[in-house]
Amino acid sequence: MADEKRSPSPDSSKAAVDHTEKGRVAADQLGESQVQFDPKAEARLRRKLDLYVIPTIALLYLFCFIDRANIGNAKIAGLDKDLGLKGYDYNALLSVFYISYIVFEIPSNIMCKWVGPGWFIPAISLGFGVSSLLTAFVHNFAEAAGLRFVLGIFEAGMMPGIAYYLSRWYRRSELTFRLSLYIVMAPLAGAFGGLLASAILSLDHFGSLHGWRMIFAIEGIITIGLSLISFLTLTDRPETASWLTQEEKELAIARIKSERVATTEVLDRMDTKKLMKGILSPVTLATSFMFLLDNITVQGLAFFAPTIVRAIYPDKSTIMQQLFTVPPYVVGGLFTLILPLISWYLDRRQIVMIACTPMVIIGYSMFLGTTNSTARYAATFLLSSSTFALGPLSNSQVSANVVSDTARSSAIGMNVMMGNIGGLIATWSYLPWDGPNYPIGNGLNLASCCGILFVTTATLFWMKWDNKKREGRSAEEELAGMSQQEIQDLDWKHPDFRWKP
Repeated sequence: MADEKRSPSPDSSKAAVDHTEKGRVAADQLGESQVQFDPKAEARLRRKLDLYVIPTIALLYLFCFIDRANIGNAKIAGLDKDLGLKGYDYNALLSVFYISYIVFEIPSNIMCKWVGPGWFIPAISLGFGVSSLLTAFVHNFAEAAGLRFVLGIFEAGMMPGIAYYLSRWYRRSELTFRLSLYIVMAPLAGAFGGLLASAILSLDHFGSLHGWRMIFAIEGIITIGLSLISFLTLTDRPETASWLTQEEKELAIARIKSERVATTEVLDRMDTKKLMKGILSPVTLATSFMFLLDNITVQGLAFFAPTIVRAIYPDKSTIMQQLFTVPPYVVGGLFTLILPLISWYLDRRQIVMIACTPMVIIGYSMFLGTTNSTARYAATFLLSSSTFALGPLSNSQVSANVVSDTARSSAIGMNVMMGNIGGLIATWSYLPWDGPNYPIGNGLNLASCCGILFVTTATLFWMKWDNKKREGRSAEEELAGMSQQEIQDLDWKHPDFRWKP
């Protein structure tokens, strides 16, 4: 188990120690750092973190999403016929995954903190790689459903675990863009997954496997290989990073500590009070509900994009239908990087989340308003444009609006758990009898996008209102007689805390 309370070495340079000591009281009432770090030293550290931390988790998340969504590619390659799926069986198969995914979301992120993300993330990656591989050998609905349930258990900790892991390394303003560097793998998984599925289906066989079974087998083996490598490449936290100098380690720790109101430690010990502070933060509750609505669109697109494209171009070959799903995801990937980059520049998340909705609303309006194939295919580009960007933005927002490391782990877990309830809803949004134009599914997604616009806008105004209300509170009076531990346990209820839109 990871040691959560290591202290900096006494042999460190004086400058680094000064930063660490000042970090104990380094955040003002707005949560802004009062310690001035050397910009060049910070830039060097960021480049090093980006080089050593991001590539491994990005690749793991790419195949996490591929192993989850490849069932959509397998469906149009004959999975439903070979397994004898009828009526709502395919929707039920998708739902089984989300049941375990939702139930294990918060427990997985708590376990991630307890074990340490440097070990936990590779372990669950190995688990869902094996689950994907075994899916190649199923012969009926029951076997497929059982493996999808197991896949959900292992994948539950991936998205919140990585978000929590990155919060150990990056400052608030930097975090959103770094989250986007792995969440961009979701739309890229749609693009790459379609290309990979097309390439795999062009093979005559893979061992004794043929057709859609090759998709699960080959992609599962790739995931297993990446997860084994990640046991060696994924560093748990700054203190254990052999590729950082001692001064860089202490700078990394001090940077994170400097943004936390009234806290004296970066990696605190878990307790129920702090876990509940993360879950019950008003910003966590509002943002996670928004993410629920967003995931109705994101997961619906992931699972049903091939089906939607087949409805638009029914006369094309299966391989061509797979390839038609690629370009919209490429556009989605670009927006998933551009919008968080804007957020990083502005150090604002809420206003960028609001800006994510108009194009998606227009896209679903086009789906409902016309049956023209060209117009509907153009609409898929609008659908994928900004809906994926809400992943890094929402996780960064709940992370920025709690104080302790423990509250951060549960807040991110809550956000992703609620998002996956949206994913469960998405599995029933496109029903067989609603095709080929799916007015109910598209109408549900349009309503979800309008809901996102309302919730994000209302939350922004509430945050500003509550911050103004907090200005009239006296921290000295409210904190009188409280111990340091009691003050730290207040988290976002601390009178000097301010919401960060």
